[in-house]
Amino acid sequence: MPAINTLSRRTLLSTAASLAATGASFMLLPKGYAESPRAPEHGMRHSESGAQSVVQGGHHSDDDMKKCAQLCQDCHAMCTETIRHCLKIGGRHAAAEHIGLLMDCAQLCETTAQYLLRGSSLHERICALCADVCRQCAENCVQLTGDDQIVKQCAELCRRCAGSCERMGPNAGE
Repeated sequence: MPAINTLSRRTLLSTAASLAATGASFMLLPKGYAESPRAPEHGMRHSESGAQSVVQGGHHSDDDMKKCAQLCQDCHAMCTETIRHCLKIGGRHAAAEHIGLLMDCAQLCETTAQYLLRGSSLHERICALCADVCRQCAENCVQLTGDDQIVKQCAELCRRCAGSCERMGPNAGE
């Protein structure tokens, strides 16, 4: 019984700390995020869905961020599936370098999606890195492809994810 109470206290403290950190991060958001939707300010843009978002200072629309996050989640799933497939095939498909790159891409895509979905102020930097790793993974898959449809699909999805992440990156408007 004491172990259950300890676990519950730990869970409670952990949850409270997370909520406090989230609340503190909201206080640090740029002014445009806190504005009322009834009073548009300079730097605000309406998306196709009618939602406002800040576009000045490197911020992206919520719709664009959601689309990129979805591509990152899809790429994570595809790379994970490709790892399993390549290990089953064996040979050069199961080379440590190839599998390692697929793992890096899958994990970074999953992390990038999380940054995008929560609107992290660091999303541009993580997206730039994700785009780079996705491009490397796509090139590596293309070198191994042959007639393998799963590896071809992985390369294509990695390219699409890289393009989306580049549009979310810090140099997107230049």
